Amino acid sequence: MALNPYFLQGSSSEQRLVQDLINEQLRMYGQDVVYLPRKIINKKSIIKEIVSSSFDDAYRLEAYLLNYQGFEGQGDVLSKFGVQTTDGVNLIVSKERYEDFISPFIGADSQIEVSTRPQEGDLVYLPLDNTMFEIKYVEARKPFYQLNNLYVYTLTCEVMDAELDQDINTSIEAVDTAVDSFGFIVTLGMVGLAASTASATVQRATDVTGLSTGFSVGTIDLINDGTGYTAAPSIGISTTGHPLGIDATAVAIMTSRDGQTGQSIDQILITNPGFGYTEPPTVTIRSVNVLGSGGIATAILANDALSAVTIIDGGEEYGEVPNVSISTAPSGGTNATAVAVLNTVGEVSAIRFTNAGAGYLNAATVTIEPPAAVGFATGNYLYKELVRGVGSGTTAFVQEWDFDDRTLKVTRPSGSFIVGEAVVGIGTTSNGSDAKYIVKTVSTQDDTDAFNENTPFETEANEILDFSEINPFGEF
Repeated sequence: MALNPYFLQGSSSEQRLVQDLINEQLRMYGQDVVYLPRKIINKKSIIKEIVSSSFDDAYRLEAYLLNYQGFEGQGDVLSKFGVQTTDGVNLIVSKERYEDFISPFIGADSQIEVSTRPQEGDLVYLPLDNTMFEIKYVEARKPFYQLNNLYVYTLTCEVMDAELDQDINTSIEAVDTAVDSFGFIVTLGMVGLAASTASATVQRATDVTGLSTGFSVGTIDLINDGTGYTAAPSIGISTTGHPLGIDATAVAIMTSRDGQTGQSIDQILITNPGFGYTEPPTVTIRSVNVLGSGGIATAILANDALSAVTIIDGGEEYGEVPNVSISTAPSGGTNATAVAVLNTVGEVSAIRFTNAGAGYLNAATVTIEPPAAVGFATGNYLYKELVRGVGSGTTAFVQEWDFDDRTLKVTRPSGSFIVGEAVVGIGTTSNGSDAKYIVKTVSTQDDTDAFNENTPFETEANEILDFSEINPFGEF
């Protein structure tokens, strides 16, 4: 049976009135937000996965917060991927306001897939909490066809998971910095490179053993670098066979090559040249996990070579591997060459030979380059710059740098920074700051929540109740 023709069932004037009332209430009881439509830069053709996107347009819009008891979600969750913030919020925005003030400006942009309504993946910046949210779901039919029309969008949002493939550049400072200033921040207490220089000594191999005859491993010649290694293989060198002899030892240094699976051996460094060999020893390269093969090397003997280097003082706060020089051999001999190895706290932990030399008649002198800029602070980190921990290899982005207090706040760390290592500013391109400081303290305490009053509450409670007593509420 047809609808009663004497009732309008939602005339345009009635719908207009409802929409105006909704718009007015949003302006009265809502919050100003900034809407950022997502522009798709690159998308995979098979599964339609968005590889990279940008947000460079911003539109102010009023929105009503449905949440009155706090954010939705599970809050900050410690998972196997680190600390994840899952705070969520539900926002109501006017359908008319979106269609009048946002859709016309983004409709002609080919990088925006849907312009007629809010799109999942778009961002909403909430100035009230200085937080950037990502739209996860858009509900367009709630309330359901009042007077035969739809008036609002309900946006289900979650704190944005900042990724390196997302570029936010709206020219609004508060919006552009919101991603970096919210969520998991690592605060590093830094110190200048007030360092000390490492020192070491080295003797002749013959003076160490007391043997009058014999040879040392002067160099190791890499015949085939192998392929497919996932870890550095072990280097085995056959023994001298002499009871007073010293067996040589060495380690493999790995590298990755284009078009190759796994890693290859870049070079083999001698950790101890040994002494007492009468013929070249056999060098055996063994994979530590069955993966990788093909490495072949031979040992070349040398007369009057140097012994293993003894570290006297590892130095302090080396930001990068120092150069090592060894005094020259007498005429007719071969000069020894070596490289230093740093531990995670910026100390020289070992010196390895690329050539153990030959023809040395006395102990040689080892000189280790001092740390750069000893006793001085080095440079200033740049906002949003990529920094790297020299020891740990951890990278992160600079959120804030306080030169006076030597405090560096970073976001999106790839790992964990280590106390004692140098953190170098490398930039996102070739124009990094080159700033370099030593990590003194590491704090992962998230202190960005301006509404967190737990500490003041605890302080005041301690003034009321004395929990040092067994029964603070009275005697029994």
